[in-house]
Amino acid sequence: MLKVGLTGGIGAGKSEVSRLLVEHGAVLIDADRIAREVVAPGTPGLAAVVAAFGEDVLAEDGSLDRPRLGSIVFADPDRLAVLNSIVHPLVGARSRELESAAAEDAVVVHDVPLLAENALAPLYDLVVVVDASPETQLDRLVRLRGMTEQDARARMAAQATREKRLEIADVVIDNDVPLDELHRRVREVWDELVRRARASGTSEE
Repeated sequence: MLKVGLTGGIGAGKSEVSRLLVEHGAVLIDADRIAREVVAPGTPGLAAVVAAFGEDVLAEDGSLDRPRLGSIVFADPDRLAVLNSIVHPLVGARSRELESAAAEDAVVVHDVPLLAENALAPLYDLVVVVDASPETQLDRLVRLRGMTEQDARARMAAQATREKRLEIADVVIDNDVPLDELHRRVREVWDELVRRARASGTSEE
């Protein structure tokens, strides 16, 4: 098994790369998706969040009111730390569970938006960074996601710098390119990941 950490700045195109890797055969473990699952209605995770932050963080249907919770934690680092102390262990446990269910020769791709910010690179056999220029990121966020330029710049500024992400990269996928070129590059990376996974499996025997 080869454990790959996949990351990239907002608007860099990480979701498209992860989709292409899955098409090639990767097992995808999406940290954002799991973070939503572990606080779904009826879960111990949601109960713990409500115990810490009160019933006000629940929507009328009993689900987590994410905008309300966000307004609380992102204005207060201490409250954010409390939330992270609840959610992160649950995400980690579920990720390990999904990873252990994968085949021995699988390429397991962990899609982790905050991999650089949380210094998680040592958890993976290698780190793949999807890279795009800040200008490209800004254009995609405004043109494709409908953000205002001010909001887009704020979201970009809240993340790790481009330089910090590139420092932890074992493999870089340049996404300042046409879509057909991106597809070609992802195919190259996939072939390399498969080669490494096979080499790893051989060395363990």
